[in-house]
Order: sequence, then structure tokens, then C-alpha cells
Amino acid sequence: MGRYVARRLLLTIPVLIGASFLIFAMVYALPGDPIRALAGDRPLAPAVVAQLRAQFNLDDPLVIQYGKYVAGLTHLDLGTDFHQRPVLEIITDRLPVTVKLTVVAVLLEASIGLVAGVFAGIRRNGYFDNLVLVSTTLIISIPILVLAFVSQYVLGLKFGWFPIAGIQQGWYSYLLPGLVLASGSLAYVARLTRTSIAENMNADYVRTAKAKGLPRRTIIVRHTLRNSLIPVITFIGADVGALLGGAIVTEAVFNIPGIGRAVFDAVRGQEGAVVVGIVTLMVFFFIFFNLIVDVLYAVLDPRIRYD
Repeated sequence: MGRYVARRLLLTIPVLIGASFLIFAMVYALPGDPIRALAGDRPLAPAVVAQLRAQFNLDDPLVIQYGKYVAGLTHLDLGTDFHQRPVLEIITDRLPVTVKLTVVAVLLEASIGLVAGVFAGIRRNGYFDNLVLVSTTLIISIPILVLAFVSQYVLGLKFGWFPIAGIQQGWYSYLLPGLVLASGSLAYVARLTRTSIAENMNADYVRTAKAKGLPRRTIIVRHTLRNSLIPVITFIGADVGALLGGAIVTEAVFNIPGIGRAVFDAVRGQEGAVVVGIVTLMVFFFIFFNLIVDVLYAVLDPRIRYD
């Protein structure tokens, strides 16, 4: 197992290098002049523009710019934005906010999705099963932007159950945006769990357990659910990285100063160093959580071993 984990971690190095170069190239290809955009409606003197472009290496070819960026990485220097703020400082300030939002979203996704999927799977074609199928289809079909504004208006403004913006009320402020962020994934977890449970309920080992006279609860919890969790854990593990990097819309609607909002602002301002640093970190998180999922396979199913 240790050799497998070490090999997987070593493979992340070329993946991160390739991902950072692609991201850097896409930011480089964006039209417009970031220095002109930084000045706004007040034009800068040509000498000032030339000085800023030289300071941030904007006149260099793509390969040269990326080479200088990688050289800085060897000293743990992720560069600075156009306001001379270190990218590492931006990440350390914004990342904890997005991590809290992601934790809330994953907990809601796993708890509600698993419970709904289990009850729908063991009562297939029943009333609750049909309710889960219809509700999850409805949730998946609604764009997250629409769902965010509707939930903010109805649950926040009309009923006053949740804060509608900011993080001033601590963890309670993350409940509504966390539910919105997890809504699509929650629906998929419920459907995936429902399908997996329904299939395993007809498996030979379940029929054997029933023939031995084991209680229904023991059959579902200790036998059926454990074997049904492998595809669900795979989805949730991969989704953690996606939630960390995909909170841009949710953070914008609920005015949450997280890392997704930082990426959005950096793309608009063509802050190449900020975008590359944050998105590369998101790629690492995605790879890391997929590795955690692979390790959990052996815990859930003793038949799985890694040489």
C-alpha cells in the first residue's frame, strides 16, 4: 500500500506541471491588456505602462514567462498580483473560507444523499422512490445560478431562516450556500446510492443472509450498504475537488470571500500568477482526494489489494 501511495504521489508532479502550463497558456491567450484594464478610465502614461509590463514580464513570450514562474516556484514564490500582493497570501486568506463551505456541502451531500438513496433503494418503485427520482431530476435540471437566487430569496428573505450574504454568523452562514453548492451532487449521490442498493439487494450474499435469518437491518447496514458504498465513495471523493474549485457562482451570489471568488476576479483582471497558483492548487486537491478514495476501496472491500 505504501509503495502504491508513493507512486501515485510521484505521478502528481508531471500532472501539476502540465496543468499549470495549460492554465498559464490560457490566461496568456486572453485578449486585452491587463495593465490598461488595471488603470480603468484614467489612462496611464506610456512610460508607466512600459515599466509595469516590464515588471510583470508581460512583454516576454509565453515560454519565457512560464519559465520565470517555475523558477519562482523553486523558492516557494507563487508570484504577486498587479497590486504587489503575494499569491500565497491570497490563497492563505481565501482558502479557509472555501474549505468551510466545501465541508458543509460535502456533509449535506453525503448525509442527505445517502439517506434518501438507501430508503429509495430498499423500497424500489414505491412512493418514496418515485419522490426521490422526481425531486432529484428537478434539482439536476435547474441551473445552480437560478437555484442560488431562488433559495436566497425564498429561504433567506421571505422566511428569514438563513443569512443571505456574507459569513458574519459563522458556520450558520455557510448552511444555505453549502446546500446550494451541494444540490446537484446531492441528487447524483441519492440516485447512485439508490441504484447500487437496489442491485445489491438481489445479490447472492444478501439472499444467503436472509436464508440464515439475519435481521433486515443487519442485512442492509452490514452487508448491502457496505458493498454499495464503493461507487458512492468514488463520486464523493472526486466531487470534493470539484466543489473546492467550482464554488465561483455560489460565492459570488452569497458574497462569500472564498477562493472561487478570487479566481473569478483574477480571470477578469488577467492576473495570470493568481489564476495559475489557485487552479493548480485545486488540481492537486482533486488528485489527492482521488488517492484517498483509492485507499478507501481496500477498507470497504477486503478483496481489493494494492501491490
